[in-house]
Amino acid sequence: MLKNIKKIIATSLVAISAFFSTQSFAETSPYALMQQTADKLFGDIKANQAAIRSNPETLRSIVRKDLMPYVHVKYAGQLVLGKALSSASEAQREKFFNAFGQFIEQSYAQILTQYKDQQVQIESEKPVDGKSIVSIRVNVLSSGSAAPIKLDFKWRKNSKTGEWQAYDMAAEGVSMVATKQNEWSSILRQQGIDALTAQVAQSAKQPITLGK
Repeated sequence: MLKNIKKIIATSLVAISAFFSTQSFAETSPYALMQQTADKLFGDIKANQAAIRSNPETLRSIVRKDLMPYVHVKYAGQLVLGKALSSASEAQREKFFNAFGQFIEQSYAQILTQYKDQQVQIESEKPVDGKSIVSIRVNVLSSGSAAPIKLDFKWRKNSKTGEWQAYDMAAEGVSMVATKQNEWSSILRQQGIDALTAQVAQSAKQPITLGK
């Protein structure tokens, strides 16, 4: 399970990562948003196991409905692009962000094929007054004596709207955003953003497959 969780760091945005919707969450604690999202997401996966076994793409639909509305794709994408962001046109940026969002959707749906009704434990809420960045620990409890898988979701408060938005996830200390930035830096430098966008879009089309 730990290997699969780490795989998402190497193959997806964790950013999650992590979460933002079109509703106004300006006055909502990021801890509450994390709990609400986790309850809905894992509850729907558990309730739709038969449909998922029949058609694994069902997981992609669940992620799109329960998780993607909370993902701050653009901010995470900007961090991933780094210096390449300033030289890209607005049209190039939007095309990348669109592909990147689909890539996140595919990546999280694939890693969630590993979910087998494990208990998900979110750390107790802490004061967030005066903070603009908050990291929230989520433990995925394995059966038996196995150590829990430690996930840290990073949330950022929008300075203009006051909304909390998750933009990165670290599995066992490995940041998704930093990983993708390092992995894609050579492509950006040698081939440019259009080539990277094409690669990301192709990866997003990979089908969701269940393990044996």
